Amino acid sequence: MSSFWSIWISVLSLGTLLGCYLLLRMCLKNFADVEEGESTGHNFDGIEELNNPLPKWWSTFFLLTIIWGFGYLLVYPGLGNWEGLFGWTSSNQGILNLEESRAKAEYAKENNLIVQYDMEVKSADAKYGPIFDAFAKRDIEDLGTASDEEAITARKVGQRLFLQNCSQCHGSDARGTTGFPDLTDNDWLYGGKPYDIKHTIMHGRHSQGMIGWESMLGGEQGVKDMTAFVLSLSGREAKEGSVAKGKANFAMCSACHGQDGTGSDQMNLPIGAPNLTDNIWLYGGSERVIQESIRNGRAGVMPAWDEILGHKKVHVISSYVYSLSHQ
Repeated sequence: MSSFWSIWISVLSLGTLLGCYLLLRMCLKNFADVEEGESTGHNFDGIEELNNPLPKWWSTFFLLTIIWGFGYLLVYPGLGNWEGLFGWTSSNQGILNLEESRAKAEYAKENNLIVQYDMEVKSADAKYGPIFDAFAKRDIEDLGTASDEEAITARKVGQRLFLQNCSQCHGSDARGTTGFPDLTDNDWLYGGKPYDIKHTIMHGRHSQGMIGWESMLGGEQGVKDMTAFVLSLSGREAKEGSVAKGKANFAMCSACHGQDGTGSDQMNLPIGAPNLTDNIWLYGGSERVIQESIRNGRAGVMPAWDEILGHKKVHVISSYVYSLSHQ
């Protein structure tokens, strides 16, 4: 630091402390020509002003703070180029060394945690690995429906894994929510057989998505007509739109939902087109929400869990999910 800035900082620091001391001294003097505790003769709204001094406890602590400030500047670096009685320096090199030390400490901490985590994972694998090996040797359908002790244990383990990894989307009771399917019924977008469920969990599902149909249906009225027809498939009546006009345009939807609206058949499961005749709705079944789905389309993605959980844990979760709709 240059001499100018060193002197500038020193003057400001010491001047501030000296100014605080002089201000305290001035405030402790009696300039009112009235004895302490006596009335000053000022009255307002029935309130009389007394010549009370500063509280001694307050003035004492203020003085001690000033003394502490002088002591701090004497012991530690703070007055320009002054290194303090401990010989510490406030140079850039010192700051860099401090930051480097902190970075090394953080790096060591992180790596220690990583090593500790790896050790705990290995210990858990050694302890529970044989149990998952035994579960993996049994079919998902068997684990999901059998009443023997091992199958019941597998479903309990699967439930715990489900709560830890899947409940954020599907809910703790697996009944889903808007945009996330209910896993307790028998309605499956990509198939409800054991292999289909396991394949879905392992590799995820990237829906091809439903495009927005407003422009292709001729505008808002076309959306209302199609909504009316879609509702009629599950025995409901719409407040707006024409069922007949919607039915005339449904051919453009049948490639995914089927001519009868029952959704993807076994050959077209990867499409994930829902059944429109069962009154089960992934994004809500009100007339307004269905209009929104037809107007703007929908798209959903489920992540793959194979690399996160591994084949054996996915196998156990699959057995639990399978059991939910076969109890």
